[in-house]
Amino acid sequence: MNSRQRRGVVLLLLSGLCAIGAFAGVLSVIDDVESKVGPETTAYKLTSDIPAYQALDAGNFEKVSMPERWVPSTAVTDLDDIRGKIAVTPLRRGSLLQNDMIVNRPALKAGQQEIAIMIDAATGVAGKINPGAKVNIYATFEGKGQDDKPVSKLIVAGARVIDVGKLTALEPDQDDERRIDKAVPITFALDTKNAQRVAYAESFASHVRLALVAPGGDGPIAPGDRTYTLDGDK
Repeated sequence: MNSRQRRGVVLLLLSGLCAIGAFAGVLSVIDDVESKVGPETTAYKLTSDIPAYQALDAGNFEKVSMPERWVPSTAVTDLDDIRGKIAVTPLRRGSLLQNDMIVNRPALKAGQQEIAIMIDAATGVAGKINPGAKVNIYATFEGKGQDDKPVSKLIVAGARVIDVGKLTALEPDQDDERRIDKAVPITFALDTKNAQRVAYAESFASHVRLALVAPGGDGPIAPGDRTYTLDGDK
């Protein structure tokens, strides 16, 4: 082997050593990054805006992988956690879903049942009454006879709202003068007697209205305040 060949071999060896050194450097950088970032975990981001108090659905979220150390401890990592939950505040698209953004949907108590009625959106109910709220339910009835006066009655006091649906357009019904164009379905948790009262009012009252009760303001109502006629103000 002449001197030129020996130089070539030396250069090849040096090139190999440099390549090994560079590869080792890359591995070192990768190990350093992994040690700083750590393992990844699953989280969920919103794919659309969700209004406050709306029930959550798996279709509202997309699964993302993030370094575990960068994910808040309150982040939802399993969509089973949203079952029976509603948004406690308006949720924005792209936000990371966290446990403090959601609460349990109000549940029925023993002896209660769910009953839903459509409430005219024009009364201002939409956006003001939310799950967990308490309302007084009023119904106005036309006089049965020619000389009978219309009467307003407090049908149920302190009814607990467990769900508020979306504003819904209704099909016009020319045979029903009480029919409204848009309404919001409101679901209540009521005992059997109060559920019957609400069902009767929805079927036969000319109007049904809800009055939001302030926290702590659901005390007993005097019998004389449960029925109102215009003549009673004279």
